[in-house]
Amino acid sequence: MNSSTITLHAPAKSKTQGRLDFFQMISGVLLILFLWAHMLLVSSVIISPSLMNAIAWFFEATYMAQVGGPLIGILIFAHFLLAARKMPWKVSESDAFIKHSIMMKHRDTWMWLAQVATALIILIMASIHMWVVLTDLPITAVKSAARIQHGGWLLFYLILLPIAETHVGIGFYRIGVKYGVITKENRAWYKRKEYALMGGFIFIGLITLVRFMYLPLHSGM
Repeated sequence: MNSSTITLHAPAKSKTQGRLDFFQMISGVLLILFLWAHMLLVSSVIISPSLMNAIAWFFEATYMAQVGGPLIGILIFAHFLLAARKMPWKVSESDAFIKHSIMMKHRDTWMWLAQVATALIILIMASIHMWVVLTDLPITAVKSAARIQHGGWLLFYLILLPIAETHVGIGFYRIGVKYGVITKENRAWYKRKEYALMGGFIFIGLITLVRFMYLPLHSGM
């Protein structure tokens, strides 16, 4: 038997699988919106560390951070489990998938493989990030800057930032394709917009890291 004769694992079609696909899509959209909102709120440090501190204080005073943080963690894990149903876990499946992708030269198939790889990395790195932040409340600009400047976290976020945005960008695109929003006629236009959006958020993230790198730690802000 060669790789061309291997049938990749796929759940049997049923109403249950359809519902699980829908929940996977909903959880993915919620996580995309959370990531974008989170990045914009943290990037408020670019304007003023005091503004970031005020936003963090609000979320902690209303217990949105203490309760919402663990809920987001659960949502990430649930989304991963829903997506894992279709991942090629067996060596034979992975080998066949890669060989078929090379043979067909289908870009969207490679994008799905990239989404699988980034999902595994994000599951680990996002869990670490959330644990470190939520076990060291309150959140402040100076405390975040100290982690970047002296805690060895700069490389961590330089890796997580593009991986997270790549995963989100591919996921957003695949949702559009699956539900008919993105078609053959408008696909190129949507891809350009998606690349611009991904690049924009990565740029915001990098500027935020630079701000933390040069934020005075003795400012008390």
